[in-house]
Amino acid sequence: MAEQRRSAGALATFIGTMRDFNEGDTVTRMTLEYYPGMTERQLAAIVETAKARWQLIDALVIHRVGEVWPGDPIVLVGVWSTHRAAAFDACRYLMEELKSRAPFWKKEALGVGERWVSCNTPGYSSCG
Repeated sequence: MAEQRRSAGALATFIGTMRDFNEGDTVTRMTLEYYPGMTERQLAAIVETAKARWQLIDALVIHRVGEVWPGDPIVLVGVWSTHRAAAFDACRYLMEELKSRAPFWKKEALGVGERWVSCNTPGYSSCG
């Protein structure tokens, strides 16, 4: 893949980090859970859909699981393409699809108590 990436004219990346607030509350920690096997298959399917939709050289999605704290990186999306438009568009698509389709479960530790996150924050894709 390194040889192919040399023909790339664009690399678009996105790094998502944990905020210290959500839904008007202070969040001190978050636990991210996933279903091994199922989650990886869904992420791979999302990447393949992006590769079919845009002319991409390569794409990468890395998502953390376990405990994370405010300011910690949670997700990395990288897209290589010959041209920037495809790289930008595919990077945004991958992030939005990940947020709406990938099976991750988030439990937030608040100042008092904990709660499961029932809806991702709005992007282009959000629950209603």
